[in-house]
Amino acid sequence: MANDAGTVFDVVILGGGSGGYAAALRSAQLGKKVALIEKDKLGGTCLHRGCIPTKALLHAAEVADEAREAGAIGVRTTFEGIDIQGVHKYKDGVISRLYKGLQGLVGSKGITYVTGTGRLVSPTAVEVDGVRYEGRHVILATGSQPKSLPGLQIDGNRIISSDHALVLDRIPSSAVILGGGVIGVEFASAWKSYGVDVTIVEGLPHLVPAEDESNSKLLERAFRKRGIKFELGSRFSGAEYTDAGVRVSLENGKQIEAELLLVAVGRGPVSAGLGYEEVGVAMDRGYVLVDEYCQTNVPTISAVGDLIPTLQLAHVGFAEGILVAERLAGLDVVPIDYNGVPRVTYSHPEVASVGLTEAKAKELYGDDKVVTYKYNLGGNGKSQILRTSGEIKLVQVKDGAVLGVHMVGDRMGEQVGEAQLIYNWEALPSEVAQLIHAHPTQSEALGEAHLALAGKPLHAHD
Repeated sequence: MANDAGTVFDVVILGGGSGGYAAALRSAQLGKKVALIEKDKLGGTCLHRGCIPTKALLHAAEVADEAREAGAIGVRTTFEGIDIQGVHKYKDGVISRLYKGLQGLVGSKGITYVTGTGRLVSPTAVEVDGVRYEGRHVILATGSQPKSLPGLQIDGNRIISSDHALVLDRIPSSAVILGGGVIGVEFASAWKSYGVDVTIVEGLPHLVPAEDESNSKLLERAFRKRGIKFELGSRFSGAEYTDAGVRVSLENGKQIEAELLLVAVGRGPVSAGLGYEEVGVAMDRGYVLVDEYCQTNVPTISAVGDLIPTLQLAHVGFAEGILVAERLAGLDVVPIDYNGVPRVTYSHPEVASVGLTEAKAKELYGDDKVVTYKYNLGGNGKSQILRTSGEIKLVQVKDGAVLGVHMVGDRMGEQVGEAQLIYNWEALPSEVAQLIHAHPTQSEALGEAHLALAGKPLHAHD
């Protein structure tokens, strides 16, 4: 390592999360000499405190629900409860195997991996514990961390963040979740399956407010049926400890008491005190500003992932890291169409979408130029077998391409790959209608929705 520090790298990357390690691996693949600096663990938020551990908890929740409800399909089971230590062991095993695989991958590519807290000290250098790593180009990929609200102190005791929730050594009897976005909804879903009395507080009018409104309403209906409570259009005004837990007050005068308050109001960029502004990098509210090629106003510095104001998704970080690596290697690159990125909320039921919402499409094209179609999963054989309900909604520009696909139902996240191709390849409903979808699968629902939109509905009711 010390010898490496004396050399000039082609690329120095600050941050080893999804965006950083994708940039490192692709740069190394393209023959570049790479230094990758990470203060914590390779893999970042997604692997250790985000996507992977939350989905492991949600899978345990799904198994718990299946055990409870198996009698309805003629399978005799007994549900004896959740062993939270066993759940953590399973979750940590998944993380550990992926972590070891990633370490091996980075190690095999000749990447100089540096553990320590880095700081940008010039347009071409990052310093770690007094050692300077010079690069022809620097990629900033320092990620994000849980946010709070003014005056609300996350103490890790009764007022916790998602980081704390992932390692909680007990199942609370009750919880208030502040924030009805993806993180809040996923924890609400898992905790309800574990037997927690859950109430979500969301300041906007709907759960998962970034989704198409019909998706939000379907999720709200499903959550009501599951007994998950929520207060919509309700702003938080304060929280205080009680003898038994915490009391949450809302601006409308309501108070909710619970054992825990989970603060899930989003994630903010990790950029303070890292030298970005001193080097002249343009910033806004802690985010690093970039152009469509992820380049900052300083020509030798790029930035990717949650640090920049794009979608905070691991797969977006991967794509941005690859784009920057290829641009620096002189390849032709195409800017990312962020509307074409698949989005999945892994609650029960799942919410999956790609492309424009109906509201956004009408804003861009005009009300009279947008056509929508809703296909109810009740008509889909596999969804009936799985005992899931929901729908697939298509948004189309009149006589033109499909602009958006919005889905609610168990396993809809697995259908979003085809939906992504439909949007990104600007497919016409008639073109998708020609494709034969296997029977019985849930992908048939996507096919039949396009058949109907193409004017030849098969099982759909007029």
